[in-house]
Amino acid sequence: MQQMGRALMLSLLGSLRDLAPIIGVISFFQGVVLRQPLPAVGDVLLGTLLVVMGLTFFIHGLELGLFPLGEAMAQAFARKGSVRWLLLFAFALGFGTTVAEPALIAIAAEAAEMAALEGVIEPEPAAQARYALGLRLTVALSVGVAIVLGVFRILKGWPLHLLIMGGYVAVVVMTAFAPPTIIGIAYDSGGVTTSTITVPLVTALGVGLAHSIHGRNPLVDGFGLIAFASLLPMIFVMAYGMVT
Repeated sequence: MQQMGRALMLSLLGSLRDLAPIIGVISFFQGVVLRQPLPAVGDVLLGTLLVVMGLTFFIHGLELGLFPLGEAMAQAFARKGSVRWLLLFAFALGFGTTVAEPALIAIAAEAAEMAALEGVIEPEPAAQARYALGLRLTVALSVGVAIVLGVFRILKGWPLHLLIMGGYVAVVVMTAFAPPTIIGIAYDSGGVTTSTITVPLVTALGVGLAHSIHGRNPLVDGFGLIAFASLLPMIFVMAYGMVT
């Protein structure tokens, strides 16, 4: 218990250190440039405290539970020796974490609202809900495929940079043919997918898998899954825009 408390305190100090530049920038521009007092000082201070505590518990939770769990499951699948189950798990992990990603839910709803305003879809709540759900499922499917591709790359030892370059060539080509109304959404979807839920588990999966395979370097081969998770949504969402 004492060791856990010490680790939590270290996470708290780390959160304060990481947030200090942001707080300093806001304070400087508010007090020196704008020369205005902070609106609702009590709410701002309370909100800052909640952010610090939330970030502390989030980071500590990752280190305590999610990272070890992801690595342990990856190593267990590697010892089991079943590539089929490993790839199925990789797809389910990518799809499940992405479809529940809060940032994706928010941007899908916003995209549906803007699509209705632009006349791309019917300005009805049901049409907007279908559009948002289709966008979320498309992105989740793309991340599932991306994690499968990343795991297969680790198993085969394929060079990461060649796959990434090929993917971005495909993005550039598809940008020339995709509807203009979907391009911005597609580019943003690559960023919102790699957020609070997806990144920790996917990273732990890659590192744990590379650590358990002979001849693989966890630092060289274990990372890179997030790059695929950022790349493929752009391709899939532009394709979604072309067919809807």
